Amino acid sequence: MRRFGALVRACHPEPTVAVTLFATALAISVGRAAVGVVAVAAAVLAGQLSVGWSNDFIDRRRDETGGRAEKPIVAGGVRPALVARGAAGAFLACVPLSFWSGSPAGWAHLAAVASAWAYNLGLKATPLSVLPYAVSFGLLPTFVVLGLAGHPLPPWWLPLAGALLGCGAHFANTLPDLATDEWTGIQGLPHRVGVGGARWSAVLLLVAGSVVALLGPAGVSAWRVAVLVAVAALTVAFGLRPNDRQAFRVAMAIAAADVIAVVISGTRLR
Repeated sequence: MRRFGALVRACHPEPTVAVTLFATALAISVGRAAVGVVAVAAAVLAGQLSVGWSNDFIDRRRDETGGRAEKPIVAGGVRPALVARGAAGAFLACVPLSFWSGSPAGWAHLAAVASAWAYNLGLKATPLSVLPYAVSFGLLPTFVVLGLAGHPLPPWWLPLAGALLGCGAHFANTLPDLATDEWTGIQGLPHRVGVGGARWSAVLLLVAGSVVALLGPAGVSAWRVAVLVAVAALTVAFGLRPNDRQAFRVAMAIAAADVIAVVISGTRLR
């Protein structure tokens, strides 16, 4: 059981569960049938597991150098080989699960997962570190919508909101480990703009993504404006009174509020 718990922790359970729930909620919102909702949930979960496990396996030496004792592989809770097999198995499962929603949707989701793997394999250490987040989170709602009958494209605002929120999450996620990352050779975009630049980039991107998500579906309404004001206040408060250890949770809370608002209002595809 201890090994199983360590394996679960190595998959980055918070973002894995959050992204899977967001995609599932969106699938319900756009009108996917019950089997389609299950297909989305299964494919996204498999993809996220592959990304999380591959991240911990690929970074295991760097995590050891940086003294990241909270990492299950570094702490000795799980063998690297088991994590590697988990990543490979999850990716193999992700392929047929993605195509369960049809060929156009399947290719879109595999491109999103491949983009996330590209981040793990080296883009995270370059000025292009934000690009995989923009691509993967922009393609995620595209995958969900393309699985509908006739394979319609999503409305313009949906992938744009996903890309902006994903980019904001990238800056927020790196904040607690900027110093350690630089020491171990990571020089992504957040590291190059510094702590202040990364924090306010996260704020601006999360607010921009929220504007698109809340006002894009059906224009201005009182309750959407109220949610947007609350989201903006939360992100600005984070910028002014930073708690970098909670930054990624703040980003996930903002994304959750946006997804809930989209689900409540319904997603117009025309």
